[in-house]
Amino acid sequence: MVTGKLVTTQWLAEHLDDPLVRIVEVDEDTEAYYRGHVPNAAAVNWTTDLQDPIRRDFVSADAFAALQDRLGITNSTTVILYGGNNNWFAAYAYWYYKVYGHDDVRIVDGGRKAWELEGRKLVTEAPVAAATSGYRAAQPDLSIRAFRDQVRADYVGNSAAAMVDVRSPEEYRGERLAPDHLPNEAAQRPGHIPGAVNIPWAKAVDPESGRFLAGDQLRSLYAGHGVTSERDIVAYCRIGERSAHTWFVLHELLGYPSVRNYDGSWTEWGSLVGVPIER
Repeated sequence: MVTGKLVTTQWLAEHLDDPLVRIVEVDEDTEAYYRGHVPNAAAVNWTTDLQDPIRRDFVSADAFAALQDRLGITNSTTVILYGGNNNWFAAYAYWYYKVYGHDDVRIVDGGRKAWELEGRKLVTEAPVAAATSGYRAAQPDLSIRAFRDQVRADYVGNSAAAMVDVRSPEEYRGERLAPDHLPNEAAQRPGHIPGAVNIPWAKAVDPESGRFLAGDQLRSLYAGHGVTSERDIVAYCRIGERSAHTWFVLHELLGYPSVRNYDGSWTEWGSLVGVPIER
């Protein structure tokens, strides 16, 4: 696997007070941080900090830069992300950082789960970090993001491309519109994009430790469904967060050169008029 994209819990423990490092927790459960977090970690709320409050889109470059200034992050800061549920939303935040061109951002392998399993310290007090100014977000890197018209034109029916639906098998088969705990994030129609293969996102991690599988195991997992490095790949889920995790595995860990995250995902595709759907 590509090195430098992950840090161990031990590395994190040794850098809790490193002034060149900023630790950030991002969770699906936005209250989890306040019940206990890694010392000196800041919280990012994915619903309010990473998403536009009006449009369905992620925050602008200016808003992303303002968030980094508030967190005390400069363009040269090493940003370390972690979260619960196999780093689900930590990977989503990682994708944002790469869209806006932050150079040094990494994920804690195993995330909150591994930290807790090892009995490491959790605190409830939030750190007081000096705000910075002047963070500059790059123009969005659209080579790692896919849009609906692009998916329809370039991926549906294209044998040289590969589409990965990372949702549950029940969602993929059209038996369920959304996970049970997220009933309000459903599309108008169930099913999947024609030609997509189903590789649930969490298969890329060890269920006991929450850590990513070894490189040869990951390559075997995806190659078994025809998803290999020479193909142009797009991943999607419901709103783009689970598929950001798969994007991280394929693009950042395995180094596959052409991988995009379709963050409109099924809530967009399954609500469009006239697009093809399979069940």
